[in-house]
Amino acid sequence: MGLLSIRNLFRNFTLTVISLLVVFCLFLYSCDKDESMVKYHTPLKSPEAGPPAGNPDGNYPVPPEAGLENVSAPDHTIGTGTPESCTCDDVVEVVAQGGTIVFDCGPDPVTIVMDHPAKVFNDADPDIIIDGGGLITLSGGGRSRILYMNTCDPDQHWTTPHCQNQEHPRLTLQNLTFADGNSTGETEYDGGGAVWVRGGRLKIVNCRFFNNVCADKGPDVGGAAVRVFSQYHNLPVYVVNSTFGGPGEYANLGSNGGGISSIGVSWTIINCLFTHNKAIGNGGNPAERNTPGGGSGGAIYNDGNTMTLTILGTRIEYNEVNAYGSAIFFVSNDHTGNIRIDQSVITNNIGGSWYPVYPQISMHSDTSIEVTNSIIE
Repeated sequence: MGLLSIRNLFRNFTLTVISLLVVFCLFLYSCDKDESMVKYHTPLKSPEAGPPAGNPDGNYPVPPEAGLENVSAPDHTIGTGTPESCTCDDVVEVVAQGGTIVFDCGPDPVTIVMDHPAKVFNDADPDIIIDGGGLITLSGGGRSRILYMNTCDPDQHWTTPHCQNQEHPRLTLQNLTFADGNSTGETEYDGGGAVWVRGGRLKIVNCRFFNNVCADKGPDVGGAAVRVFSQYHNLPVYVVNSTFGGPGEYANLGSNGGGISSIGVSWTIINCLFTHNKAIGNGGNPAERNTPGGGSGGAIYNDGNTMTLTILGTRIEYNEVNAYGSAIFFVSNDHTGNIRIDQSVITNNIGGSWYPVYPQISMHSDTSIEVTNSIIE
């Protein structure tokens, strides 16, 4: 082999090696870029992190219908005793079947990352009870809503000609943590960063909601943690011994209703804690000129017609708004409905205006409100 051939061979080999190195570097960059795109931050190193469920000072009596459901004879068990056996796909599959659902993911706290939401089917079991046993966090991973129920969504199967007012499904969420839910990508059924419900009945007991987000602007979209419509016969949503938000990274954020949001829905909230949630929209509802709208109801956003809001043994503090109702926004369009507050504390909520009767509560001045044994300051 001549000297020229050896030089050409060496040059070709060198170019090949350089090309391979360039391709490999590009591959590494691409992988790192993809990983950075899907990374998410969770405030929970374990479900034991964060504020506990409920107002630590709340001791209001809980009526039987608002309490825990019996799960001693479950219809479905997610997991076979290890964390690895509890997956998003398992949760989605079992929730679609309905019935009483428990978890067996081992003796320690477990976080199940939901890369797509579990959805209730209206023609499955009329009762759905999901019990995390105090060990389970369902996380949206900062990318996905966690749970969805809608009696008027044909994809979830219509079961009655009056989907907006039917008695089932009846959904109970208990002993669970919902974290990092994100519904900002939803366009048709917006709001409800962690949980979105329409129709049937909803009850929440011993749950926690941390770092959930929904759309950050708009005059009526909201419910960074939970958004609800059309409960059967206008019966209330019970929320018992549950926590929404916390300092720093535990806060829930949305255009309106940093904790919960609804239209035409009544709520009975017992021994709960709402803290550090934020309504980050701007311009109120209807939106002021040259604004996107929103920014009302730091903890609670109630809008619609005949509805009630009952707050018992609950603490609402350090929530924040840009527009109205640093703690509560309650607007009954037909000037009906009422607010009842007993053995509760509403304090140190930040921002907003239009407080005709009590500070931190935006409402029509003629709305009936009864406050007993409570502090609002």
